[in-house]
Amino acid sequence: MQIHALGLDDFCEEEYSLIGIHTALEDYKLAYLLNKNLSTRLSKSPKDLEFESDKKKGSFSIYNFSSKKYDFEWFLIANSFKRENQTEPNELLLTTETKTYLIPEKKKVDFFIKISGEVGYDYVSETVNKIKGIEQIITSYSIDKNTLKSKDFLIF
Repeated sequence: MQIHALGLDDFCEEEYSLIGIHTALEDYKLAYLLNKNLSTRLSKSPKDLEFESDKKKGSFSIYNFSSKKYDFEWFLIANSFKRENQTEPNELLLTTETKTYLIPEKKKVDFFIKISGEVGYDYVSETVNKIKGIEQIITSYSIDKNTLKSKDFLIF
């Protein structure tokens, strides 16, 4: 009798496409411009994506949009979190800034768009080109999720 064992990965593999965005815009302004140019309705999530590891805390903003018509969900996720650290009280009032990344191997990416669901290559390519057409965005491109070491942080 043949036995087939299922691993945890067989249940956790979520189908999604990933787009990287380079911009100096704040998250709310980027969400507004994406809504205006892509006919989406991204809105701020009630909770941010929070992580804590190696004495580092990170809280990454998330905007989401669900399309009942096309059966997919969009997420706009910040890739970095800045925290100011105060020095000892008896020293000068100096602060340092610590930057934590959601996906450390993609430090130059400012935001990710995660499109959950089975979306075709043409749809993702068309979306990337529309994002590139927004004046305040430096560039945008599709990212192969299988090349990411930290892709588990995108499962929420």
